[in-house]
Amino acid sequence: MKPTRVVLADDDNLVRAGIRALLENLVGIDVIGEASDGQAALRLCGELQPDIVFLDISMPRLSGLEVAARVARECPQTRVIMLSMHVDAKYVQRALHAGVLGYLPKHSDLSELEMAITAVRQGQVYISPTIPETALVAYNDQTDGNSDLLQTLTERQREILQLIAEGHTTRDIANILSISVKTVETHRAHLMARLNIYDVPGLVKFAVRVGLVILQRDAEAAHAKNDELSTRPSTGDAL
Repeated sequence: MKPTRVVLADDDNLVRAGIRALLENLVGIDVIGEASDGQAALRLCGELQPDIVFLDISMPRLSGLEVAARVARECPQTRVIMLSMHVDAKYVQRALHAGVLGYLPKHSDLSELEMAITAVRQGQVYISPTIPETALVAYNDQTDGNSDLLQTLTERQREILQLIAEGHTTRDIANILSISVKTVETHRAHLMARLNIYDVPGLVKFAVRVGLVILQRDAEAAHAKNDELSTRPSTGDAL
């Protein structure tokens, strides 16, 4: 049987090293590439066509949710597993809508990692048991006007929105995306008109609400929540 070819994407080098170390303990897994930001992850998936890509939600330049949606369209043979410190139902639902088949918290042990890989290779959805089903159902019953509005933007507009929210200047964005300053300004004007938001602080707030970027305090809260969950009994090695 051919090995399962895997790409890892996370902006934390230590996390990537930990995931790689765990995967190397599994038979039939071949890690063929690593990326530290969303754009690099998408590029690697296009070039390498892996069987599975592990993504973090909060990544610079392109969020894991955006990468997942594009991989689903551009690399349909690649299955996506999200590994994130964010275990709130809203992130899980957005990931599922983006085409993600697996969702695991970063404290998951080796046995759960293996179960997720087996499930998604078979085209099945695997959601960690640490995600309460009642919370998922409750969130699914809610309407999210912000997320719907986000989807009315083009891919390029969503890229620029995230980069603006990350604090990049217009010239920075032009260099990152290899487009002209004038083109960035045009896209920014169009996305502002679409969102009816005409200042940078407003764009940042919107990007945070829809999960394109994560505020430091939210990241710290997620870490604390994962630390609490990770104290549960486990028979495997944690990520």
